[in-house]
Amino acid sequence: MSNLEREIARIQATETVLGAPYDFGGKPANPLRIAFMLPYAHEFSLLCMGPLALYDLINRTTDLPAVAERALMYECLTGTDGSFGLPEGAVYRSIESEAPLAEADIIGVSITNGGDLPAFFRMLDLAGIARRREERAATGGPLVVGGNGGFANPEILGDYVDVIAMGEGEDSFLELIRAADRHRTDGTTRDDLMVQIARVPGLYVPSLYHAEHAPGGGISGIRPTSMTVPAKVTPQFLEVGDLHSAHFVSPITDGNRAMVVPTLGCRWECHFCNLGVPPFRQAPFDLLDSYLDRLEATGVSQVIVSSPTFTQYGKRHALLDRLKNYRTASGSKVTTIIGSVRADELSARYLDAVTELGDFGHLYTELKLENTRGIITIAPEFAAPDLVRIYNKTMTPQRVAKAINLCRDSAGIANIMLYFIVGAPGETEADRLAIADYAVEVFENLRSEDGAVIVKLQQFMPTPNTVSQRLDMVDPLLIDGYIEKIQERFVELVGVDAFDRHYRLIWGESSRLLLESVCMRGDRRIGRVLERLHDDGVDFGRISDAEFQQALASHGLVHTRYLRRIPLDEVLPWEVVNTVDVAAERKLIADIDERVPGRSGTEAGDDASV
Repeated sequence: MSNLEREIARIQATETVLGAPYDFGGKPANPLRIAFMLPYAHEFSLLCMGPLALYDLINRTTDLPAVAERALMYECLTGTDGSFGLPEGAVYRSIESEAPLAEADIIGVSITNGGDLPAFFRMLDLAGIARRREERAATGGPLVVGGNGGFANPEILGDYVDVIAMGEGEDSFLELIRAADRHRTDGTTRDDLMVQIARVPGLYVPSLYHAEHAPGGGISGIRPTSMTVPAKVTPQFLEVGDLHSAHFVSPITDGNRAMVVPTLGCRWECHFCNLGVPPFRQAPFDLLDSYLDRLEATGVSQVIVSSPTFTQYGKRHALLDRLKNYRTASGSKVTTIIGSVRADELSARYLDAVTELGDFGHLYTELKLENTRGIITIAPEFAAPDLVRIYNKTMTPQRVAKAINLCRDSAGIANIMLYFIVGAPGETEADRLAIADYAVEVFENLRSEDGAVIVKLQQFMPTPNTVSQRLDMVDPLLIDGYIEKIQERFVELVGVDAFDRHYRLIWGESSRLLLESVCMRGDRRIGRVLERLHDDGVDFGRISDAEFQQALASHGLVHTRYLRRIPLDEVLPWEVVNTVDVAAERKLIADIDERVPGRSGTEAGDDASV
């Protein structure tokens, strides 16, 4: 038995399906084989709610001619030198089937963030599946369908992916499966199948659109290749009653943890956040309540409440009360991990309910604190009140101060995590340095001798399908310098000892941000760049600026073309799926230019805030 087989056997031994076992006896004969490829090890793969919801839905829909499987980045695939590869003699396969993954009919690839798109090539190579769609079409290879937030700009892998599911796939993905099943017997060509799929709302078929590439990067136009293909593809967001239950509760557990998603979307529409893109919806409380009953009976000891808008959930207190009364098999309380909350939605009642849970914390407590529990996360985003207003945020200093006062009066809250954006258009150096002053004031108001304020900084990235999508961005290589100055300001304010005891500064790596800066708003040539870097064996977690710039130049691309502000009259690479109101874009640009005069004439890629 190979290391891969042993690892899969361990996974099978630890997994429990939360609900009735899958019964494939009523499935139509010769069902299609659907394999979801997840770029994570087993533990984190069980938190990928989008593909897991489809996996569970496919396997529970009796009349659907398909069965679903999962393939992971198994731990045994990682070498001691960080390389990836199959053990000698092993065949890359799913958890559920010994047959090679390359023999599946449809491959679903889930990518969470744009910077993770290089994982696409690694996964297909492991499976022995041709990367480019025309190669698979010529040999009868599987259809490759992309989905999740990493495909917010679907053009990057347009030469590689057959179909991209925009939004929620409970309807569209099942329609794709049915079309693929009919294709097996109706004598149509693969091209005919692609046209049928393109007519399904929410499914984008890149091969049926032709883009005119602009010199250096971007496009000058994009159009369907025939009159039978829709000019626009609108991401699909479904009513609560049309969503599968596994959209709200993880369908499988490893026996240790499980996840509930009380809310989808957000009631607010901040200009750079895609949380407000889908409509706000709430999980039925009865669904969550009965699910927790099953977890309790199974002995799950940790429940993740995955919702950055949990304080918007109408039944939040009922859910917190249910978690408070949850007991594991040993009789101990469950460990509850809760995502960030909105400061303007905090209340004393909410904090009291959370602290009564006992052992709780933040979803990403990779923090070196003596006490990583009792963390409340608040996202002011900016220290300057007018920037908060310009970007349609609601976290005014007054509202945050009120929230901190509530935390101070709550005995269970010892640590505050603050999220801030750096490098946003309209921002000045003084605005960035004020982040330190803001955090120090928060700590002083918290009045906790053993507490801490964790400041998590993220670079502004103009996300497709948000009002800020056309704005310029700072070269990621400048961000480290920004962080250093913010840290110097902290030390200036409180001294080295107090900074080390009570403050943490967390930020991302510039190499990842380099990738995101082009993957968020690039054209199909960026996919070729990523493929070249993959073939050259570049470590995407440590890519140097020289490697990055050379790869771009080899395809005639210039990095500053992706950093610049995109004019309102210029076609976006993701124009086919763009739904943003131009008037809102125009208003945001005007407000930014009014705050920092002269920005409208800024050269491409320049940092006007310095």
